[in-house]
Amino acid sequence: MKTLFLSLLISTLLSLSLSKELCNSHDKKVLLQIKKHFGDPYLLASWKSDTDCCKDWYQVECDSTTNRITSLTIFAGNLSGQIPAAVGDLPYLQNLVFRKLTDVTGPIQPAIAKLVHLNFLRLDHLNLTGTVPDFLSQLKSLTFLDLSFNGLSGSIPSSLALLPNLGALHLDRNKLTGSIPESFGKFNGSVPDLYLSHNQLTGKIPASLGNMDFSVIDLSRNMIVGDASMLFGLNKTTQNVYLSRNMLEFSLSKVAFPSGLENLDISHNKIFGSIPPQMTQIPLQSLNVSYNRLCGQIPVGGRLQSFDFSTYFHNRCLCGAPLQNCK
Repeated sequence: MKTLFLSLLISTLLSLSLSKELCNSHDKKVLLQIKKHFGDPYLLASWKSDTDCCKDWYQVECDSTTNRITSLTIFAGNLSGQIPAAVGDLPYLQNLVFRKLTDVTGPIQPAIAKLVHLNFLRLDHLNLTGTVPDFLSQLKSLTFLDLSFNGLSGSIPSSLALLPNLGALHLDRNKLTGSIPESFGKFNGSVPDLYLSHNQLTGKIPASLGNMDFSVIDLSRNMIVGDASMLFGLNKTTQNVYLSRNMLEFSLSKVAFPSGLENLDISHNKIFGSIPPQMTQIPLQSLNVSYNRLCGQIPVGGRLQSFDFSTYFHNRCLCGAPLQNCK
């Protein structure tokens, strides 16, 4: 009898523990507000008031110890409207992602500034407008910031260089204007992979960027002028440089390239001089120097002859394999 009673007690306690909701009531209320704000879309159909957000809901993750919401990822579906202020009421959020939702409009939500634990912010392939806000520089834990493929305008805030842990900054494919901030040559901590392509940036590349050792820098398809040679250097660990379709004008002859450079595209500029012999010693996987004002013989060796003529054509007087022989 005693054994039966104990087994019944254990069974009851186990049942109670399994039925106990893990989801924090405040977080659940906020998430249901977000769902309501978007008009109860099918994409958030799993968000039901009578189920546990930590066990049964898609698009969210809870901390295994505290059961507070730490991740909100809403991706690729039918969702329209602005990002609601309620996202700022999830105080333990570390990852916030809205992406590939082209009917999500409006500015970058100011309430995001309240998310002091945020380390991953991805708002890309949306239809956001307005400026890149200064308040993003307050999110000191950010390691990844992606605002690409939107309609953001105005200048790039120099304060983004104050983010001490940033590993990647994607501002590409917007309508940003003005020049690259001088502060981007003085990142306060780690040096991020920098993606600024497909905007309307003007002016010169700040000389201060020569102090940085970017692993990846993409400034292509802007209206940037002048010198870019400071981005290179023998002692740098830079692997990928994309500068195509600007109005850059400098001599390639004396540029010292990083020994580990893998991908280089400087096509569609006004770059002059010759291709340095040092380029035969670089493990290039891709190269494009076409549509410039280069002259002289293409150095023989390394990977340089493995690329076809389109890598080199439309220059002033480049010659040698894979182009026609020098006279």
